[in-house]
Amino acid sequence: MKCPFCGLPDSRVLDSRPVSDGNAIRRRRECSGCGTRFTTYERVGDFSLAVVKKDGRREPFDRQKLLAGIVKACQKRPVSITQMEIIVDDIEKELRQGMEPEVRSHQIGAMVMERLRRLDEVAYVRFASVYREFRDAESFMQEVRNLKGKPVLNQNKRLRFKRRP
Repeated sequence: MKCPFCGLPDSRVLDSRPVSDGNAIRRRRECSGCGTRFTTYERVGDFSLAVVKKDGRREPFDRQKLLAGIVKACQKRPVSITQMEIIVDDIEKELRQGMEPEVRSHQIGAMVMERLRRLDEVAYVRFASVYREFRDAESFMQEVRNLKGKPVLNQNKRLRFKRRP
């Protein structure tokens, strides 16, 4: 494995362990040149999944692109990278279990919004503002008002309504 820091193509594996329901292997590596440690993930090469964009273009599903959008929405919020990766893992797993070779980008966006709404309301609103392409402040405020009245699942999976003072 090539070192992402110095580019040397020689590194050794320090630790390996399964992650995300056994669908991937996390490997902790150390570069034999610069001594820097880094992590790699090995995933099973599933069938290819295409994302159909709004304009009809098709591009391969890219989990890193999905993660980058979630990271941007969660910037400066108390959401760990592990929580964000769990969202991406969950969405990718659901898409692949659907066994459809193509998925519309709006479906992925809706899946992200559903999970962010349960995790962090500010991140949800940030993501929604890009995903829904609000035209003006009123449509943005309407989304915030809708958020306050929507049911949210608690840890026991029962519906409850969030109340604001």
